[in-house]
Amino acid sequence: MQDVTIPTRRPTGTADDPVLGSTVQYVIDTLAMRIVSQEYGTDERLPSERQLAQDLGVARNTVREALDQLEARGMIRRRAGSGSFVTYDAGGSSEALSPVAAETGPLHLQVVRSILEPEMVRLAIINMSPRRIEALGETLSQMEAVQTDANAFVRLEEEFHRQIASGTDNPLLIACYNLVIDARRQAFRAAMYRRHLTPNRIAIYQRSYNALFNAIAARDIEEATEFMKLALIEDQKLLLQED
Repeated sequence: MQDVTIPTRRPTGTADDPVLGSTVQYVIDTLAMRIVSQEYGTDERLPSERQLAQDLGVARNTVREALDQLEARGMIRRRAGSGSFVTYDAGGSSEALSPVAAETGPLHLQVVRSILEPEMVRLAIINMSPRRIEALGETLSQMEAVQTDANAFVRLEEEFHRQIASGTDNPLLIACYNLVIDARRQAFRAAMYRRHLTPNRIAIYQRSYNALFNAIAARDIEEATEFMKLALIEDQKLLLQED
């Protein structure tokens, strides 16, 4: 609902190394959330690998792998001898990098979301570690702090969904959903949110996302998938209002 498409490479962990993969993903999710929420602003230098490792309680090589992933996604740029700098633009350009996303209309997008999102949350509930659920909760807390800034809320909503997609541990589904996120950033949707995402609607969405998070944390697949379906219906209503 990222100024830059976030293409996903294959997760760093493998079936033979699930702990490392989960830890790297936790670092990716945490740093991405901090970037999207503007804790680290555009062009700002990230803390050193050593500092991040101490902050997050992980090894430096885990931080290095996570930074590799964030650079591949276009969220940071690493400069030899200088460190890592944020390239994510919180202003949220509506230009998509993918030709497919650029050519995708609102109704086409809704059809694909209706196919992916209920199954995505089901798989995430099965596969997400407690640490990754905790990171999702941190993103929710950022969302709940927003009162009037529609653009900020949409950026955090994107990150919330991206973390759910990442939680499936399915690299193909993750790649597909990153394309969905790209398509959701098109001009038609940005304009729609400027008109419809009022403070009152933000508050309604915050309560809904809180319920979704509680369902995910409780591993309640039925409740979480029902939320996804209802959220799609609400978005469909907004699209119909635009016609």
